Amino acid sequence: MALTIAIDGPAGAGKSSAAKGVARMLDVDYIDTGAMYRALTWWMLEHGIDIDEHDQIAAHAHDPDIKITWDPDQPKIVVDEQDVTAAIRESRVSDCVSRVSAVPAIRSRLVDLQRAMVAQSVRSGRGVVMEGRDIGTVVLPDASVKVFLTADVEVRAARRAAEDRVRDPNSNADHSDAALANLKDRDAIDSTRVASPLTMAADAVQIDATDLTLDEVIAAIASLAAQRW
Repeated sequence: MALTIAIDGPAGAGKSSAAKGVARMLDVDYIDTGAMYRALTWWMLEHGIDIDEHDQIAAHAHDPDIKITWDPDQPKIVVDEQDVTAAIRESRVSDCVSRVSAVPAIRSRLVDLQRAMVAQSVRSGRGVVMEGRDIGTVVLPDASVKVFLTADVEVRAARRAAEDRVRDPNSNADHSDAALANLKDRDAIDSTRVASPLTMAADAVQIDATDLTLDEVIAAIASLAAQRW
């Protein structure tokens, strides 16, 4: 059977960067489930759906067509034939994605899609590293390796603010306070939602990336994969 790695953790912990690095090192597919939730959030905002009205969101959960690439070097997500890879990283999406993700109909649709993608990867013999909030607990409860990646919220906020400055170099805004407030809000929503709340799987290994470099995190996850698979 092919290797399956589940990486969960709070927003801004570095899951995407770590998962990409692990995928490159082990030559497996990479699936960013957070990008899928961002894509649906972007679509809701574009179509004027009130993100505080769960019934409206649920009614449109299956409307957009979503496609995502599995190459860690060329991550791309397309919604209704439109490339939204950059658009889903905008602050307006970041501010709303946890609320949209909390809607059970949204999670149900995307969990089914994510499992189908993993099944395809496993059938091909490639293997996969998938990151998100509920991968080890809900999407892939039988994953070969489960990691819960975390870091202090202040460190996560500083990293997120730095990313925001790179995406918007011409802005004079101080992104630090906004990033910290956003992450605290997302942590609260992700951890308390009814559908698939953020929690560490009982058999997951926690990695605290507060004082680790990205390369150290990647090496730790790859070492776990070598030990267990």
